Amino acid sequence: MGIYLNSVSPYTLYKSEVCSPYFVDKSQMLRELIPLAEVGNRHVCVTRPRRFGKTVMANMIGAFLGKDVASEDVFETLKISEFADYRRHLNQYNTIYIDFSVVDDECISYKEYIDEIKGNLKEDLKRGYPDIDFRENGSVREDLQRIFAEKKERFVFVFDEWDSVFHMPFVTEDDKKSYLLFLKGLLKDKPYVALAYMTGILPIAKYSSGSELNMFMEYTMASESKFGNVFGFSDKEVDMLYERYCENNAGKEETLNVTREGLREWYDGYFTASGRRLYNPRSVVMALRFNQLSNYWTSSGPYDEIFYYIRNDIEHIRDDLALMISGEGIDARVEEFAASAMDLRTKNQIYSAMVVYGLLTYTKGKEFILNREL
Repeated sequence: MGIYLNSVSPYTLYKSEVCSPYFVDKSQMLRELIPLAEVGNRHVCVTRPRRFGKTVMANMIGAFLGKDVASEDVFETLKISEFADYRRHLNQYNTIYIDFSVVDDECISYKEYIDEIKGNLKEDLKRGYPDIDFRENGSVREDLQRIFAEKKERFVFVFDEWDSVFHMPFVTEDDKKSYLLFLKGLLKDKPYVALAYMTGILPIAKYSSGSELNMFMEYTMASESKFGNVFGFSDKEVDMLYERYCENNAGKEETLNVTREGLREWYDGYFTASGRRLYNPRSVVMALRFNQLSNYWTSSGPYDEIFYYIRNDIEHIRDDLALMISGEGIDARVEEFAASAMDLRTKNQIYSAMVVYGLLTYTKGKEFILNREL
């Protein structure tokens, strides 16, 4: 086991979620990913607003597929255990799990940031494959190619918060391009890739000459219906959690401050591409855990850039927001939103960014403010 290669961290973190009193089983997602890993050289990018369970799903994938960690105790009671080929795939893949939001508090440059990631991964590969003669100054890509050439072993890559680098204060525009090229060189058309799964808030950046990462199948909440039932909570799931909340607090002196209608008013209102309504999962869980309906959706970092357009009333956006606050929808067209830039020139671009970040919801050609929390 290493820091990134077949790490115990995804298993440990996912197990703690499964043991939570307000856990919802979404393990059926693995049935969609296992066939892709079997075929090999498949790339999936799922983007959702913050606090929508992306990291939980990434940990689930790492815990299920990763070698060197026996995770049967976690998955044997989940829905994926009903899958006919469940045991044939459990803990059978070399898995490289990287959370790109993790950065040393003393890091002051992109080079330091990415060199630490590369260095840790190279050390993992050396410890995992001590019999392979790695070139001293070889790249991570070269090391993986050597492993495949000699062992014919493939790897699953799970990248959480892939877009964090775009909001780090020390990262320049040139650094962003270098980062995309790093991912391209590591993952694109490589025989050692069984599956690359990335998650984050921002969809992959597009360029007029073609994307560096155009091998990825992208699944956004506003545009693609696939995986729509995996991220966020449905009405039925919130009903189940609310019943559990009532049962957990039965007989206690503490007053139940959360009502079922309150959960709907505060945290419902997101829409998938198919029109399915969803609740913000983290906010629902926090409200039940703390017995209090409140704002658990905090804003910072990239949201400050969005608020710039609101504060300066670009294209009279404040008038639209006032109408939305009153409950009306605004006609809009969600456009492709690039990860590498925040230079938003039109109202549609601003609203598209707000949908991506989860500040607005979009359905049937109109945008709305989602709920009381927002």
